[in-house]
Amino acid sequence: MLGVAAIFCALFVKAQPVNSVMTDPHLWLEEVQGDKALSWVRERNAASTALLQANPIFADNRAKVQGVLDNRDQIPGFTRRGQFFYNFWRDAQNPRGLWRRTTLDEYRKAKPQWDVLLDLDALGKSEGENWVWGGSDCLAPDYNRCLISMSRGGADAKVTREFDVAKREFVKDGFYVPEAKSRLDWIDINTVYVATDFGPGSMTKSGYPRIIKRWQRGTPLTAAVQVFEGQESDVSAFVSVDKTPGFERTTFGRSTDFYNTEVNLLVNDKLVKIDKPTDAALSWQRDWAFLLLKSDLKIAATTYKSGSLLAIPFDALMKGERNYQVLFEPTATRSLARSGPSTTRDYLLLNILDNVAGRIEELQYVGGKWQRREVKAPSPGTLSASGLHDPFVKNDPLANHYSMSYLDFLTPASVYLGKAGSDERELLKSNPSFFDKAGMRTEQRFATSKDGTKVPYFVVYPKNAKTDGTNPTVLYGYGGFQISMAPFYSGGWGTTWYERGGVFVVANIRGGGEFGPAWHQSAIKQNKQKSYDDFAAVAEDLIKTGITKPQHLGIMGGSNGGLLVGAVMVQRPELFGAVVCSVPLLDMQRYHKLLAGNSWMAEYGNPDKPEEWAYISQYSPYQNVKKGVKYPKVLFATSTRDDRVHPGHARKM
Repeated sequence: MLGVAAIFCALFVKAQPVNSVMTDPHLWLEEVQGDKALSWVRERNAASTALLQANPIFADNRAKVQGVLDNRDQIPGFTRRGQFFYNFWRDAQNPRGLWRRTTLDEYRKAKPQWDVLLDLDALGKSEGENWVWGGSDCLAPDYNRCLISMSRGGADAKVTREFDVAKREFVKDGFYVPEAKSRLDWIDINTVYVATDFGPGSMTKSGYPRIIKRWQRGTPLTAAVQVFEGQESDVSAFVSVDKTPGFERTTFGRSTDFYNTEVNLLVNDKLVKIDKPTDAALSWQRDWAFLLLKSDLKIAATTYKSGSLLAIPFDALMKGERNYQVLFEPTATRSLARSGPSTTRDYLLLNILDNVAGRIEELQYVGGKWQRREVKAPSPGTLSASGLHDPFVKNDPLANHYSMSYLDFLTPASVYLGKAGSDERELLKSNPSFFDKAGMRTEQRFATSKDGTKVPYFVVYPKNAKTDGTNPTVLYGYGGFQISMAPFYSGGWGTTWYERGGVFVVANIRGGGEFGPAWHQSAIKQNKQKSYDDFAAVAEDLIKTGITKPQHLGIMGGSNGGLLVGAVMVQRPELFGAVVCSVPLLDMQRYHKLLAGNSWMAEYGNPDKPEEWAYISQYSPYQNVKKGVKYPKVLFATSTRDDRVHPGHARKM
């Protein structure tokens, strides 16, 4: 998002139309590292860079965004493990980052003292690698041995290496997995489960592991023993090891597609299938199991609504009982966050969206029933809570504490330490304000889509904005995979756009998760066009109400959002003056054959099936570019290191 105003002066490269029976003349651009393709890319980059940098405000915008990114007063996010808060930190002095930790007492201070465990800049320099942090998994209860994941250049495929925290070094001859889309889980200090690329036949068509093995320390990876196998048609196989004392559980499963899973519990070295709806998300807390429904569930005379959260004792679930208790039921405006509940030792925390504004509810099982209370917290904005309990800490002082964060478009993020059962909370950290919000305001509005559906959207107005159609406006959207577009604070947008008089709009279109599973499922596969109709309706509403005009309206989206703006651009080019289309899906005839695309057929459909290509072909941007049509100026952005969304999409478009 560097230099937002300058980006909307981007270059447009016209593609030739392609239909379903023609050979694609641009297939050579799918050769990610091909010499011819990279030469072409360098030419396009040179033209785009020259155009962007020629804009008078580019350098100033770049400097402002760099200042935001390098600001050292921003909140250091954390993961609690035992007595420490772990954080990964990047700034101007450490662009690749520092993995570090501190105590809660230190974290409370304005300038905490951090214990640096691993310096990725120094590591990359010493090893001659472009390492990008990929996360850590540390073995409880002492958290001294960790599995560190790092990628080359930010790819999904990662190298995994065992790290000794006490010695601040990687373990010589420790667990090591070469670059792959892998997953490792600790069993004990000398044993791990590993899912990775074991060679031919070990990966799914989506490019993820389908075989899980048990690997003993001191033995080669080739000697690991297979313990679980998914199918080639699956998205992936997975394993989870829960070591909570007294409630130890290991589960293996298959993601049969993007939204459906089969989960098995390891009981006496045998796998027992957990009887649950395949599209329901399963989680647990000690002796309770929770199901977040994605479709209606009918049991006897009772129907549990899609989007509901159900509770049942875990042992009862395994015995086949179905005496569910309803902990949350959605309404037309209220839905539970897609991530499901969070837990403390004795409480369940529900992160709720109510007309796209955050709410938090606490539930506690007392006297044979669940008791509920709503937490009094800032509103309306993005609000979330996450439990901090570590079951391996005896007499844990944070057993029923949680971290709570709040922000909105004009309010920087704050992180609080809350305690379940009380509305009292301690402010731990707040982000600095990067722009002067005086005179600015936000508003939630509703547009009417093609089929009559009311579609909410947020508008951020700069100071002295008038409804005379002259406001430069950026409309942002996503609309897929049940991902919600909640309010967010951005120093980059504030300094380069709002302060320059720009209006910013976020559309909550169907396909997202703003109103639960039904809002998402109403715009998948044969109904995907509804996402694009919703987005166009918001644009039309912005024009009709005088907020902007087409020549002042730019749209922006990435990944599935790149598909969104690509589709709307070719369908309704008269509505927009500029487009930024980032890491996009665009050739929907071949998306399932490129990298992880096969895993998204539950969202879009299978273009190899004539009846499904019939509707995909109606919106696939690459196949719908036409000669003689005046399209908005568009900048396509992608990366050779993107091993999820293939760069061929953007290149060919």
